[in-house]
Amino acid sequence: MKKYLSFFIAIIFTLFPDVVEAKKDSESTGLKVMSYNIRLGSANDGTNSWALRYPATAEMIEDQMPDIFGVQEALASQIRFIEDNFVDYKSVGVGREDGKKDGEHMSIFWNKKTVSLLKWGTFWLSETPEKPSMGWDAACKRTATWALMKCKKTGKKFYYVNTHLDHKGTEAQKNGLKLIVDRIDDINPEGYPMILTGDFNITPDNPNLVELDSKMHSVRKVAEKTDNHDTFNGWGKGKGVIDYIYASGFSAYPEYQTITKRYADRKFVSDHYPICAILVF
Repeated sequence: MKKYLSFFIAIIFTLFPDVVEAKKDSESTGLKVMSYNIRLGSANDGTNSWALRYPATAEMIEDQMPDIFGVQEALASQIRFIEDNFVDYKSVGVGREDGKKDGEHMSIFWNKKTVSLLKWGTFWLSETPEKPSMGWDAACKRTATWALMKCKKTGKKFYYVNTHLDHKGTEAQKNGLKLIVDRIDDINPEGYPMILTGDFNITPDNPNLVELDSKMHSVRKVAEKTDNHDTFNGWGKGKGVIDYIYASGFSAYPEYQTITKRYADRKFVSDHYPICAILVF
């Protein structure tokens, strides 16, 4: 059997050298990105509460090992949990309530072995984005965290933005996303590749995505290998695509995946499925 398998592999290399080389290039230069709404650690979710499911999050991160990822709804204790259990990862981000530790963090984690941080910041999705504030008709304070990073494998610089749009205010969703789009233009005059991840709380047919779609690619839509799975599961009682990975300035988008795999023998790692993508410079 092994002899036939080796013969078949040899034929693939002979007949399709370009395909093989493209796969090698993708593996060597690809950046693995993940977006993960971790679900608020203080939420009373019964058997799905953080105190019972945190091992599943640890197993998921260990299995996926993204180069960089953004979390939504994370409390400071959940940020510490990830950093304490994964020494190769560091993070930046602030609590949305006070700009320090209080409230949910839209933090960005990166693997120190593959990516380095150059600079970062946070702004609030409001009329006064430089200070903790609630915008328009939002039900909560909302933020976006941005970082200028450098990929160690390629030497390429890129921007990463992570956010969580409001779940109720339609004006807050519209204006918050517009603010992010405008800021992306402002902070990136060099035209570096750009990544935007987050829980947008809106579905792909929402008109508020039109301007963003004109500037960046929804990797779910353009990836060579992709899926159409819901990203919100509501512990088995919800559905819909509301989590996104957008990108621009990359040469290829070989893969997008909704991570529905069981970890620590649990059906759900959160009320959202993590989503992953491979991006090639």
